[in-house]
Amino acid sequence: MSAYRAVKGTRDIFPEEIAAWKHIENVIGGVAELYGFQEIRTPVFEYTDLFRRGIGAATDIVGKEMFSFEPDPGGRSITLRPEMTAGVMRAFLQKNLHAAAPVHKLYYIAELFRKERPQAGRQRQFAQFGAELLGASSPEAVAEVIGLMMQVFSTLGVKGLKLRINTLGDMDDRVRYRDALKAYLVQYAADLDEPSRERLEKNPLRILDSKNPAVQDIVADGPKLRDYLKQGALDDFEQVLRYLDERGVSCSVDPLLVRGLDYYCHTAFEVASPELGAQDALGGGGRYDGLARQLGSKTDIPAAGFAVGMERLLIVMEKQGLLRHIGEKGPRVYVVLQDRELVSRAVTLCNSLRSAGISAEMDLCARSMKAQMREANRMHADFALFVGEAEIRSGLFGLKNLRTSGQEELDMKAVIARLCRKPDETESSAPC
Repeated sequence: MSAYRAVKGTRDIFPEEIAAWKHIENVIGGVAELYGFQEIRTPVFEYTDLFRRGIGAATDIVGKEMFSFEPDPGGRSITLRPEMTAGVMRAFLQKNLHAAAPVHKLYYIAELFRKERPQAGRQRQFAQFGAELLGASSPEAVAEVIGLMMQVFSTLGVKGLKLRINTLGDMDDRVRYRDALKAYLVQYAADLDEPSRERLEKNPLRILDSKNPAVQDIVADGPKLRDYLKQGALDDFEQVLRYLDERGVSCSVDPLLVRGLDYYCHTAFEVASPELGAQDALGGGGRYDGLARQLGSKTDIPAAGFAVGMERLLIVMEKQGLLRHIGEKGPRVYVVLQDRELVSRAVTLCNSLRSAGISAEMDLCARSMKAQMREANRMHADFALFVGEAEIRSGLFGLKNLRTSGQEELDMKAVIARLCRKPDETESSAPC
């Protein structure tokens, strides 16, 4: 055993798990393509100021959770990205994409870093997938972003999700409500728990998210966000709800839902799963029309997006039995060597098969035929191809179907044609 272990809050992802990750990633890419979203990849670290200005200096992420460091004695502070939206907007502005087309649809699957207390589904290095629609934040644009997120879940087969949604109004509405909420909560400061007292000074809206029943009781009698919203914001929100209903996306309006990042305005949403327990949030997002200006743009750029935790999604899928058969796909054929002196011929056959686009494996440890067959079954190979002196002399090789146990004697041209069929084809062959 090694004397070294993975750093706390990080974990290794082994080959048997990678199949599930790739399955989810393929679904994300496929659904994103249906909606016209294209993938973007940004640097794993950015200047710290980007997150302070974009996310908000008073947020928990900036205040407590960022991994920041100085690149050199006189340089600017750099931070491992704790979220993607600010970086995507930075890239959008730097490339001047808004001058090339009015609307850009971007999605990502990315590694992120936060100094969180490690627990199930929450690591210090973690992954998210998400999408950002830049250049539009109309009700139909917001509904499209939410529709994309929910279609990924439905395509993966995930059940029992609850979509909560709310409107925060514009930035002026949000500021007026924040001030009223703070003035109310100050009266009960002694009755608030420690996290809420801390948020009272920095970000009082986050107190609405508290799961503490005593705090919830205090909040219940306080000012209501809806009373501070302009009629236009309420009308806009009603239109979002209508579009979601037309898409068949069910949701519940939660007047206490706020997002923890300062750039959100108007529609905010969160999707939760009972499979995750008390901390049931799977992902969420909303509108952020003012972020571009916060990052130096001379004008606001309407935008909406979401992010979903990959590890948390995997937990939900595992509990719902959706990963049971993923990863069982093995090589198309396992070359079984009957005579070790023919190993060079087996290598040549494997190369020929792979050149034809057929995944092939062979024994590399000089094991017996029985052990090779066990390995072929362990790897979930579709076929076994037997190579011995008789096969080399005759040019006919035994090809055994490991699913049905049927066996054929074929020359290599016919073997390749047979293996190029899809697993469910029985008669006609298809080119690889």
